[in-house]
Amino acid sequence: MISKGWFIPYIKENQKLFALVIFLGAVAVFSASMLMFTSGFLISKAATRPENILMVYVPIVAVRTFGISRSAARYAERLASHQLILTMIEKMRVRLYDMAERSAKQKRLGTGEMLGLLSEDVERLQDAYLKTIFPSIGALLLYAASIGALGRFSWSFAGLMLLYMALLVFVFPYITVLVNRARQIQMKKGRNELYSHLTDAVMGVSDWLFSGRQKDFVEGYEQKEALLLKLEAAKHRFIRLRQFLVQLVVGGAVVMVVYWSGSVVQSGSMSHTLIAAFVLVLFPLTEAFMPLSDAAGEIPVYQQSVSRLTHYEKQSYEGSFDKVALNQSTVPDDQMVCFDQVFFGYEEQNQVLQGLSFSLKQGESLALLGKSGAGKSTVLKLLEGAVLPNQGFVSIQGMPVQRIQEHISDYVSVLNQQPYLFDTSVLNNIRLGSPEATEEQVKEAARQVQLHDKIESLPEGYQTGVQETGVRFSGGERQRIALARILLKNTPIVVLDEPTVGLDPRTERDLLKTIFHVLKGKTVIWITHHLTGCEACDQIMFIENGQIEMKGHHQELLKESLRYQRLYQMDRPFSTI
Repeated sequence: MISKGWFIPYIKENQKLFALVIFLGAVAVFSASMLMFTSGFLISKAATRPENILMVYVPIVAVRTFGISRSAARYAERLASHQLILTMIEKMRVRLYDMAERSAKQKRLGTGEMLGLLSEDVERLQDAYLKTIFPSIGALLLYAASIGALGRFSWSFAGLMLLYMALLVFVFPYITVLVNRARQIQMKKGRNELYSHLTDAVMGVSDWLFSGRQKDFVEGYEQKEALLLKLEAAKHRFIRLRQFLVQLVVGGAVVMVVYWSGSVVQSGSMSHTLIAAFVLVLFPLTEAFMPLSDAAGEIPVYQQSVSRLTHYEKQSYEGSFDKVALNQSTVPDDQMVCFDQVFFGYEEQNQVLQGLSFSLKQGESLALLGKSGAGKSTVLKLLEGAVLPNQGFVSIQGMPVQRIQEHISDYVSVLNQQPYLFDTSVLNNIRLGSPEATEEQVKEAARQVQLHDKIESLPEGYQTGVQETGVRFSGGERQRIALARILLKNTPIVVLDEPTVGLDPRTERDLLKTIFHVLKGKTVIWITHHLTGCEACDQIMFIENGQIEMKGHHQELLKESLRYQRLYQMDRPFSTI
């Protein structure tokens, strides 16, 4: 069961400690205010001839009392507030780890995202209490109490100060929220992206090095970091301007109090010894009000943190394995692959797939096309069980992917753009598809992909080292070695994730012919970006905006769809199958 929120439930659970923190905070500010008030009175009274020694001695005692109580109350408030925060954060982290465990089982949450949640979002919730909730409640109580106390001397001036000090308590915080809303959210999003970008790069550092693109990574990271620093600089410029205006308002308040107290003294309604007391008491009060703008400026970030945490928590529950629901799936057993009304989005407001439905029987092949970002790669992730649909079912042989997720490699093999070859022999690299395969079975797989003669011509035959990342072989030959692995693995479903990207047209043509020949009888999903060779597939499907735009056999589409005719004509000079 998902909790209703990340604030109210924890406050209710610790309401006594929460009330104690607010009370101690108010006592600390009250003591600081009274310290300044009695100090001002003592200074003024000591400068005159006191009628009685008690007129000086009592304020001295009060100054000492309030000086000690201010420090004691502040220390106690810090102890209580941190005890409260640690208690709540402990429960929040347990909740987050539980969510992460479910997401990890479903492979929904990446390392970078997890770091973002732990180091950004949960820490932001801690800041929300320490820097916003506690100070804001205390300042509002103090605001009301100080206006009420001033009203005992003059309700008209109290009303004026009520409106004037509202600049510090309400107006500046509201303006800060408006100005910083988009900027703060961009900064937080940028930091989360840097976490994901950096951790993904660290996990795949060998790929960056082998591809020779480490400079691209550094440049991309520095660009994102520079944008973040630019936003940070703009934020600080605004803060400096706001602080200047805040100091002007405080100065104006001092002038107003001096003028008012002087006029009251002249009228005989108040002793002249209270002028300094009323002026000095402003400073601890305004010190309590000034942090409200900074506190309010973080509200959009807190909101986004809560939204992200709620989203991931909801997603982790939605993706959890529901045996009853899975057993209700009525997918025919003769359908090797079935997508049934699949909806999926990495963010709630950004749906990548919207009601996607298609099916493939054993031995059928599908060419899946679409623009970048259309959802082709998401289809592969859903089929592998790397992510789970928000709605709908993805099934293999009539079984929902969730049910066979731990054994998905027994059902699906993938031939991607850059298959990795290890710095060992050709035999061992091919045998990765089936470690128990005999040498003759490895050679038979190599013969099927038309690579046996090439390997036999090498100095040590199948024992020849391929070198790191397979640099001894060309791009097409590396793909054939990876294809031989797939043949040894012998899974019923094979996904071709644009395996011919970067190959010259002749090599591409020969490789595609080999692929479709040796994979005959298997269910093949070919993710590609153009129509070269697609006529060899049983079905061709275009995805656009998360939905199926066109679907059918090559001849059907060529006859019925003008758009397909134009696309085919554009690709025809390269189509050779």
